[in-house]
Amino acid sequence: MGMNSVRGLDGMKKVVVVGGGSGTFNVLKGLKHHPVHLTAIVTAFDNGGSSGILRDEFGTLPAGDVRRCLVALAPDEGDATLRDLFNYRFKSDSSLRGHSFGNLFLQALTDVAGNEVDAIERAGKLLGINGVVLPVSTDNAHLCAELENGEVIKGETNIDIPKHDGALKIKRVFLSPDARINPRAAEALEQADLIVFGPGDLYSSIIPNMLVKGFSDSVVRSCAKTVMVVNAMTKWGETNHFKASDFVRQLLHYLGLPVLDALVYNASELRGELVQKYAFERAYPVIVDEKTLHSYAKKILHYDVVSQSDVVRHDAQKLSRVLVDFLAQ
Repeated sequence: MGMNSVRGLDGMKKVVVVGGGSGTFNVLKGLKHHPVHLTAIVTAFDNGGSSGILRDEFGTLPAGDVRRCLVALAPDEGDATLRDLFNYRFKSDSSLRGHSFGNLFLQALTDVAGNEVDAIERAGKLLGINGVVLPVSTDNAHLCAELENGEVIKGETNIDIPKHDGALKIKRVFLSPDARINPRAAEALEQADLIVFGPGDLYSSIIPNMLVKGFSDSVVRSCAKTVMVVNAMTKWGETNHFKASDFVRQLLHYLGLPVLDALVYNASELRGELVQKYAFERAYPVIVDEKTLHSYAKKILHYDVVSQSDVVRHDAQKLSRVLVDFLAQ
């Protein structure tokens, strides 16, 4: 493969988490408690909600996924005021309705710092985060999806929450215009010991990172172990009827790799009432076809890695233990 991993002076290994959304949040929230150097590489093509409004008005990177990663890496102990502010969303009867304070703060910091990457770094210092957050690209591009009927959907939010017929399969996703990888993100990938993909929305949070020019090349040059955390549930409009192998096959296709080093999937049974609740949203537990999975990964790791409250989420502590144990092998 290529370049050797570079250790910090403390000898700790370097872990890069690739994605966006709540899945990445939980991976980072768990891993920050382990002795590793953490970098989050997040998609930069969101165009909905507060992020989309600020992107349209100021022409800067959407801040939503960056903000979530910063909060995930902030210390759990001590004064939570700044962390709570970053999560605060203005009420619906305000002229700032729908805006997140954290998004507005990052926008102001970008104006002060002169660019998004320095602004994110300064925000990380203010929050005292354990790790680094990097946008995958600083280029202004939009995520597009071509459906099986030839229709092209433009905009991450229109793929994430389909206004079209969500039963139509996504044939391919692409960026318009092209975007080039943030050099610091490329360096992090090339120097990593472990690269974690997912969990998260496959076509709107994970794969968009791989559409950036230079991303796949950086992964190929890396000596890192590669692991994918397979989603526990399908998602209407993106991964209808997907089995575990479908998630992995799509990831490998866009990544340009023949095989991953490991796959993690949830082995615990989901509660019936939760499964019924998700069925109303046309989301269903991902069927694990383990025999097929062996074609796509050298190692299959099946553990109880989810928490089940009112939603199904990957559990930060359970999942981080599985990932750290794999890294140590």
